[in-house]
Amino acid sequence: MESEEKMIKTGTTTVGIVCKDGVVMAADKRSSAGYMVANRKQEKLVIINETIAVAQAGLVSDAQLLSKLLTAELKLKDIRTGRASTVTEGANLLAGMLYSNIRKPAMFQSIVGFLLGGVDNHGNHLFELGIDGSITKSEEFASDGSGSVYALGVLETLYRKDMSMDEGIDLAFKAINAALKRDIATGNGIDVVTITKDGAKKIITKELEYTINR
Repeated sequence: MESEEKMIKTGTTTVGIVCKDGVVMAADKRSSAGYMVANRKQEKLVIINETIAVAQAGLVSDAQLLSKLLTAELKLKDIRTGRASTVTEGANLLAGMLYSNIRKPAMFQSIVGFLLGGVDNHGNHLFELGIDGSITKSEEFASDGSGSVYALGVLETLYRKDMSMDEGIDLAFKAINAALKRDIATGNGIDVVTITKDGAKKIITKELEYTINR
């Protein structure tokens, strides 16, 4: 088995912001494998249902599978209970999956974390889920991935309570842009998803092209 120093490293930057009327989530579009850009159009924001969306950071295969499983399990839960699942229930379900996943014997360890945001009758919610299944609720903002240290500096400086959705979107852009400039594993564009009482929607996809004109 390869040593930790020889393992392929992955990176990204994801951001979640709690606003007055909902939650804003943003992520870059670069998928990396060490120093190689594996994908310049990676979808890291996934709309789980009308009230919940997640931002993925980590091993792509596990992130994609866990997002699909969460979508399916919440649909089944809604059918069985006859009501829509709350955002907190969705976060707890995903945390349980992460806890179980990382403790399974495997040749390649599952290394994936999520930001989960949503809006329900109990308010606006943002959770940070660690690779070990830990769950932390944020009342303001959160960031994950290799570029999070740069994004958090912007969020700490510019965030304020009761921001409008437009202000939250602008702040998310600034936070991801800070990581784009300093983190080599973050790049190629920005995706933004908003979750409000009207539902979860992808509102922005901005790609950055790097071409040389002769």
